[in-house]
Amino acid sequence: MSFLEFVHKHQLEIATLTLEHLRLVVWSMAIALAIGIPVGILLTKHPRLRTIVLGGNNIIQTIPSLALFGLLLPVPWLGARADRLTITALALYALLPIVRNTFTGVEEVDPTVLEVATGMGLTPAQVLWQVELPLAAPVILGGVRVAAVITIGVATIAAAIGAGGLGEFIFRGLAMVDNNVILAGAIPAAIMALVADAAIGLLQRLIAHPRRG
Repeated sequence: MSFLEFVHKHQLEIATLTLEHLRLVVWSMAIALAIGIPVGILLTKHPRLRTIVLGGNNIIQTIPSLALFGLLLPVPWLGARADRLTITALALYALLPIVRNTFTGVEEVDPTVLEVATGMGLTPAQVLWQVELPLAAPVILGGVRVAAVITIGVATIAAAIGAGGLGEFIFRGLAMVDNNVILAGAIPAAIMALVADAAIGLLQRLIAHPRRG
């Protein structure tokens, strides 16, 4: 059986696992963004936390994905369901680029611009929302872009603990020594990563170089 014939025969299962994979990625990225951006902003205001937070995130990145799943397994509530455990692990992996780029983007805003904004009577909160974050947005999106690609790739390992996703085909194909089955999981995951990278990259460029009418 050729690869195209295999895809045609299992198209419903491929679509189902692709949606499962996408759900894991979307939830984990949403959690990572909700935590990572505020933490990155916090680091610009409290320099003493930088070594602890960025160092902790770096350590998480060095832990192999299966080992991280194993470490989280005994945690109450998380270990009860494979999807919860997977989403938490993926969010942890996505945090480093988001936190680091948010911190870098906000920290590198020209001090002269901040002085002008303050001189115009803007409060610290207004300076953050109206000046710092808009100027830092391209750098922040660069971190989101990296995090999204990492998350899509690591999510394939989720099948090892029964969380579903396209890794189901990859592990099944390895067990069967069948390239068609492996490719049925690997190709959609690769396409998903490429689309996410291109879409976020386009948004990043549009924000960095907005059109002028």
